[in-house]
Amino acid sequence: MNWQFVTATAAIATALYRGYTPTRPEPDTFVAASSNTLSMEPRPIKPDWILSGNPVARAAFHSQPSDKCASTVVWDCTAGEFRWFFGWDEMVVILEGEVHVTAEDGSARTLAVGDVAYFQAGSWATWRIDRYVRKAAVTRRPFPLPLSLFYRVLGRLRSVAKQGL
Repeated sequence: MNWQFVTATAAIATALYRGYTPTRPEPDTFVAASSNTLSMEPRPIKPDWILSGNPVARAAFHSQPSDKCASTVVWDCTAGEFRWFFGWDEMVVILEGEVHVTAEDGSARTLAVGDVAYFQAGSWATWRIDRYVRKAAVTRRPFPLPLSLFYRVLGRLRSVAKQGL
């Protein structure tokens, strides 16, 4: 009796949804906004990461591709010093102010307006902000190594195939 019920339910569901294709909204192909008009929301820094001061951080979401493996945000922060863990790859462009960054290997750099920097997923850096900093950031979820290797091989094969044509 249970199999008959399951079979009948499956037949009814198939009949009802035959030809039904879920509609997904088309992803935006172009998204533009002034970083000054985005709605900034509090994004507190974890208290155990703060080394000195009382840094207050905020962020605003800008955009995300349909695969959700990346995003673009605007982030700002007041004066303070803290360690930051980068869970995703992150490329930043400083829009206002400056920040003194010290990487895990001890290398240090002051990033000011117009500077571009990259932070690898899984890394830590110490940020010291003397007054204020505002950045635009593109974050990207790193692929697992086997998948990354697959895409590299696929890219190499495409390149070789194009050269052969």
